[in-house]
Amino acid sequence: MNLVAILIPLGVCVVLPVLIVWIIGRVRKNETDRKAEIMLKAIENGVAIDPEMFKAAPKNKSIKKDLLDKLNGACITGLIGVAFLLIFFFGREWADNFFPTAFYLIAGGVLVAVGIGLFISYFTGKKLLAKEIEAEEKGLQEKE
Repeated sequence: MNLVAILIPLGVCVVLPVLIVWIIGRVRKNETDRKAEIMLKAIENGVAIDPEMFKAAPKNKSIKKDLLDKLNGACITGLIGVAFLLIFFFGREWADNFFPTAFYLIAGGVLVAVGIGLFISYFTGKKLLAKEIEAEEKGLQEKE
């Protein structure tokens, strides 16, 4: 087994998630530090402080946006799964340099299954929540 075959999975499965969590933590810490600095300056100047400033903003995610996110995830995972399965069936000589052949079959099968599950969730949600989506759209049109 060569060094590249070890470093790629290690980088993707260990380093990348750790880096993402670290970056998110730094962003949240910076936001909190900035808010605390503003609060301290307000206290020093004797200005009234709004305690709502530290509360997280409520996420106004619509039903339609949630369904579109599911459709987007279904398309992405399904296509990546199909790509892995195509590599398994047609690119074994090339693919064996990176991962064992069974990896492509298992990963492709899992990703296609997740994609199909998200497609099912999207279409059933669209059917079941049609009235709610219509009411939500009417509410948005009235606001404009």
